[in-house]
Amino acid sequence: MTELVLAGGVLVDGTGAPRRRADVAIAQGRITAVTEPGDRDAPGRRIDVSGLVVAPGFIDMHAHSDLAVLADPAHEAKVAQGVTTEVLGQDGLGYAPVTDATMPAVREQIAGWNGTPDLDYAWRSVADYLDLVDAGAPVNVAYLVPQGNIRMAVVGTEDRPATHEELDRMRALVARGMADGAFGLSAGLTYTPGMYADDDEIVALLEPVRAAAGYYCPHHRNYGSRVVESYQECLDVARRAGVALHLAHCHVNFPLNAGRAPEVLAAVDAALASGTDVSLDSYPYLASATYLGSLLPSRAHAGGVAASVERLRDPAERALLLHEVEVVGSDGNHGVPVDWSSIVITGVRSDALAWAVGHSVAHLAARSGRRPGELFADLLVEDEMGTGCLLKVGNEENVRTIMRHSAHTGGSDGILVGAKPHPRGWGTFPRYLGHYVRELGVLGLEECVAHLTSRPARRLGLADRGTVRPGAAADVVVFDPDTVAATATYDAPTRTPVGIPHVLVNGEFTVADGVRSERLPGRSLRSAGRAR
Repeated sequence: MTELVLAGGVLVDGTGAPRRRADVAIAQGRITAVTEPGDRDAPGRRIDVSGLVVAPGFIDMHAHSDLAVLADPAHEAKVAQGVTTEVLGQDGLGYAPVTDATMPAVREQIAGWNGTPDLDYAWRSVADYLDLVDAGAPVNVAYLVPQGNIRMAVVGTEDRPATHEELDRMRALVARGMADGAFGLSAGLTYTPGMYADDDEIVALLEPVRAAAGYYCPHHRNYGSRVVESYQECLDVARRAGVALHLAHCHVNFPLNAGRAPEVLAAVDAALASGTDVSLDSYPYLASATYLGSLLPSRAHAGGVAASVERLRDPAERALLLHEVEVVGSDGNHGVPVDWSSIVITGVRSDALAWAVGHSVAHLAARSGRRPGELFADLLVEDEMGTGCLLKVGNEENVRTIMRHSAHTGGSDGILVGAKPHPRGWGTFPRYLGHYVRELGVLGLEECVAHLTSRPARRLGLADRGTVRPGAAADVVVFDPDTVAATATYDAPTRTPVGIPHVLVNGEFTVADGVRSERLPGRSLRSAGRAR
């Protein structure tokens, strides 16, 4: 057996154990040996990685690369960061399962997250989608069943409770997705149509997730005026449903919530103490990102994109919606009246609106002599709700507090489309290692690597990933602890990081000597769906 040996590096194995020098041998997609330097005498290629850290590949627990992994073979945004696995199907909206009727609606609704790349979009089930990944992908893919897709397929986009018959049909679709290999159910409870489900409906949909030993991953109902209460609601749903919980992009945002992260984490700790299995992810930035139309009240989205645009065209309805957004605080902006200076346009569907990209709504309004709310509404109408945006509403103290928690994992929430997307899509993992480990010392190196590797692998139930040990899958990243850094910024968000010379997925180089290879060794990681 011919082996590749990463020789003389500093092993940070993902478990949190102290670093040590070691040789790591790889063959046939697996780690075959971890030995003292120079002890491995086997035929094959040796690469001197002296002074560099050898670690498990990073697992992005919250990614929006659903179409990028199919349409962009290079996928440098994630590959260059050392990401070897991404968890997709997030926030209750994705591209499987879909029907002939809902595929166009989903594509239109989340174009601001994923763009509209030239694909045939012929798949319908989770299994169909994962089969495409298995044909060759830049990273491994784990998938969550999106609750919004399920509701759209059965109930539509109406704001009403599901009937008993509809609940049965939705449960069957979730069960099918779990059987196809999904790891759990995601929910987007501030996005249509997922937001129209009450907690009882979510608990019902989690029955097949519990049966398959999956987990629940909600984008919860309010990150602003009711942030602590909304996290508690997620904890209560998981407890009632008897499932593990993973809190997506666990941030405590907006100025009114400065210093409140300990309250959220106290609720997490209480749930853990009572027996609920809880984990969470976050990204190391202060801005969040989504599509601009999400700031509207939930009722504005009933009936889909065309109906939303018509409401905004109607002067009386527009005035009511803007009053809720600007004065009352819409549920779309988490109950907080919007600060237009904090909303920055990242991308547009229409080339004719490119002038808006990179500027805040407040700045654009002042420049054009319009009220900010009117400019916001005009953009949505002219761009057919396809506009993306940043929300600069984060709090540094809260970010640091959350990343220190024992249940924390890393997730980029990276939106990779638009002229000026959020830099987290290109910089999350090296920013953890460079800024928060080396520069600030918020986390130790071994601890941080565990957050990005073994902890997410444990949440996913991937016993053979997330650590560097004999027998494990050879998902490996090699980085320089003295220079690793994110170079992506809000002004230049698509710059790739420095200090990551080698990345391997299933034993094959996706990055070698700092250069992206042409290999596509990623595949779908399918849950066993084992019954309890």
